[in-house]
Amino acid sequence: MSNSTEIKEDVTIMFAGDSGDGIQLTGTQFTDTAALFGNDISTFPNFPAEIRAPQGTLAGVSGFQLHFGSVEMNTPGDALDVLVVMNAAALKANLKSLKKGGTILANSDGFDLKNLKLAKYPEGVNPLNDESLGAYKVYEIDVTKHTKSALAESGLGTKEAERSKNMFVLGFIYWMYHRNMEHSIKFIEEKFKKRPDLIEANIKVLKAGYNFGDTSETFNSRFEVKAAPMPKGVYRGIMGNQATALGLIAAAQKSGLDLLYGTYPITPASDILHELSKHKNFGVKTFQAEDEIAAICASIGASFGGSLGVTASSGPGIALKTEAIGLALMLELPLVIINVQRGGPSTGMPTKTEQADLLQAIYGRNGEAPVAVVAASTPSDCFEMVFEACRIAIEHMTPVMFLSDGFIANGAEPWRFPKANELKEISVRFAKEKNMGDKFMPYLRDEKLVRPWAIPGFEGLEHRIGGIEKEDITGNISYDPDNHEHMVKTRAAKVDNIADYIPLQKIDNGTADADVLILGWGGTYGALRNATAELLAEGKSVAHAHVRYMHPLPKNLETLLRNHKHVLIPELNNGQLIKIIRDKFLIDAKGLNKIQGLPFYSADIKNAVYKLLN
Repeated sequence: MSNSTEIKEDVTIMFAGDSGDGIQLTGTQFTDTAALFGNDISTFPNFPAEIRAPQGTLAGVSGFQLHFGSVEMNTPGDALDVLVVMNAAALKANLKSLKKGGTILANSDGFDLKNLKLAKYPEGVNPLNDESLGAYKVYEIDVTKHTKSALAESGLGTKEAERSKNMFVLGFIYWMYHRNMEHSIKFIEEKFKKRPDLIEANIKVLKAGYNFGDTSETFNSRFEVKAAPMPKGVYRGIMGNQATALGLIAAAQKSGLDLLYGTYPITPASDILHELSKHKNFGVKTFQAEDEIAAICASIGASFGGSLGVTASSGPGIALKTEAIGLALMLELPLVIINVQRGGPSTGMPTKTEQADLLQAIYGRNGEAPVAVVAASTPSDCFEMVFEACRIAIEHMTPVMFLSDGFIANGAEPWRFPKANELKEISVRFAKEKNMGDKFMPYLRDEKLVRPWAIPGFEGLEHRIGGIEKEDITGNISYDPDNHEHMVKTRAAKVDNIADYIPLQKIDNGTADADVLILGWGGTYGALRNATAELLAEGKSVAHAHVRYMHPLPKNLETLLRNHKHVLIPELNNGQLIKIIRDKFLIDAKGLNKIQGLPFYSADIKNAVYKLLN
């Protein structure tokens, strides 16, 4: 049958259902296909903390939000154009995010009495049958029935057949948006290469979903979203944790050092381990230790031995690594600590995003123990900023903490491959000889206050290591009060000196003298950029700057801040960067805080700016 096609500049879709419905896979496949087509994309996976959350319940809903279009995408979208739900709970959990007039595609099999009860709808109420969804376009598809019908002769059992229903949904959405199925077919062939029956079943259901759209008389319109104009280059879709892993490999290759990644699994950082373990061809060594403390101590040992030592966790694991971070600081060895932040405190909300750990990163150790801190702002920026963390750690002989968060770690966007010659050089200087006459002094410093990196195996370079306070220059154990104060101030000055070797802060959008400056950090970048662009289009005097070097801060930041009447600092916490800005610069910044495990919407930012301007 013939269908009309409507051109769309951008579309926001959410796939939602039980955590066992293959929602994340469906969203990821559509994301990859959209990226290959040439759309700009931004995604937000949102799933329960439990491995298999209670089926049919609100707590068990898994969602994948995708914003794709022919224009620049900075966020996964504020409001949904299309909501695809596999059951009643998925509808109830996400309906508030759907635009009025938006489209609901509902698997009618997921709205039986059992599912309605689990989703806590009142007895006798089915939203598909009453007037409650009158503001939306609602299409019911019995996905389960069509999936079973497509596999009637496959020989698969009922449960195995039903597991393919996400492919029916994916096929239908491909039809709806004129997308080619070839990428997903290749994915299925690779994923199930040891199970030809599952290859055949999943491809059959995928095509059945596509053909259903083509032949159904219910759906008489399709949509086209053209490719986005992007700078020339080779692109791939990249998630933040993947970009982090590739940034570590690039830093190891650029510095000529072996990479040792010591870690213990934790959500949402574990995917970095999974990605790095695939790249042993680059000399990467991954070590899954028995706990967080063993993991970081192994990485410190690797750095002492002349490798690039890296460890990773999230907030709870970083707390366990705290003493060892202090040890690396005392030893003055390069160490990169990755913190993929999540909701806290304690085990908090493991799968929900939050900018919870900035104060922990900068101050969270016993004694005076400053470390450098950098933060990524988008999934692809994880590559550049973890590379920077490695460069700073090596060139300044100090631990560096790299902050990511659940939103950008699991989110995805197109990434243009950098060329090797586009990456900064990383200078590695190992001590090769005695540096004070016939002696080697392990804490004799250069102009940056950096001590020499002496590794085992060089005669005459033997020196003491440990966590007890060091005597200046010699490295011998010292309890001298004046020496202790001198060493504490010297270590702090060494970290402060890093400000001379990082870029100055820039305005991302707007003018340097706008009435309101929106100052952000981390994964809030997209929402802040979008809001600023919309406010500028309305003629508002507003600008946006995003800090990536958190400690030390860029040298010009105070001057930049004082050029504006108002400074607004939106954070997904109860106010952490704002404390640092007020403390360091005595600027009366205003906070905008959200602690819901969810990212900001552009509207949140705009409303706060309106209040300041009024």
